[in-house]
Amino acid sequence: MKIVVTPPFTEEQKNKIKKAAGPEEPVFKLKSEITPELLSDADVILGNLDSPSQIGWAPRLKWLQLNNAGTEGYCEPGLLPEGAVLTNATGAYGLAISEHMLACLFMLRKKLNLYYADQERREWRREGHVGVIQGTTVLVIGLGDIGRTFAGKMRALGCHTIGIKRRVGAKPPQVDRLCGMDELDSLLPQADVVALSLPGNASTYHVLNRERIGLLKPNAIVLNVGRGTAIDTDALSDALYAGKITGAALDVTDPEPLPADHPLWSAPGALITPHISGGYSLPETLSQICDIFAENLERFRKGEALRNVVDMGTGYCR
Repeated sequence: MKIVVTPPFTEEQKNKIKKAAGPEEPVFKLKSEITPELLSDADVILGNLDSPSQIGWAPRLKWLQLNNAGTEGYCEPGLLPEGAVLTNATGAYGLAISEHMLACLFMLRKKLNLYYADQERREWRREGHVGVIQGTTVLVIGLGDIGRTFAGKMRALGCHTIGIKRRVGAKPPQVDRLCGMDELDSLLPQADVVALSLPGNASTYHVLNRERIGLLKPNAIVLNVGRGTAIDTDALSDALYAGKITGAALDVTDPEPLPADHPLWSAPGALITPHISGGYSLPETLSQICDIFAENLERFRKGEALRNVVDMGTGYCR
């Protein structure tokens, strides 16, 4: 069995993967080093490729383990060989991304972005009233690992947390209330914070469209760490310039990268980061990815059920 591993693991992490591989000897190559020859006889790929189309180089593939939670491009019909299983890294990103969201929220609510700009200009000035976090209503759209972890942190800060899922089942403990997407329009006017951690697919496109952005309170802050396509970028930019909402922290945009001449860069209350809340910015994330890979590899060798199996029709874990 040939196993190809693409993330930039440390030597210690590589040893963990090797131990999970048993008698097999994994091939460690970065994405940029992947060739058709390397994948031509690969049975297992652990990690993303430069392009999902490169899966076509692996006709023998039985299992693809992504290092992302998002699965865009990898669920296209006919991309994976028949019978191949796709799994993702759900569970690895909650810590890093939820803390990024929390930092952005405090920065905007306490106007630290304005005070930093004042510091750059060496201006000693007051920027007026700031907002409170405790006691506010936080609407979390998407309750995967990231959404749940962020909701739990907000609940610990004394916020009222409302979660939205595609399928309403048992309420997770991180939220005070669980709702379906059909209730979104009635919930948006109540929210002080709207946090999105959605994957990119047809069902999530422009979840926050112009009409729904118009339902938000003037004090609302929007946080998006999923995919930029979940928000109508132009409508959000217009709302910020018009002062219809207080702020937006965006780690993802549509388009991405955001063009240098896009007005959103200079919109009042906009805080933009270049899709870095996840990835390997936090070293612990890579360690958690390694743990998921090692556990799943051991399961695969033993013929046991894999963790984080993706539904190819929805792009979500089953």
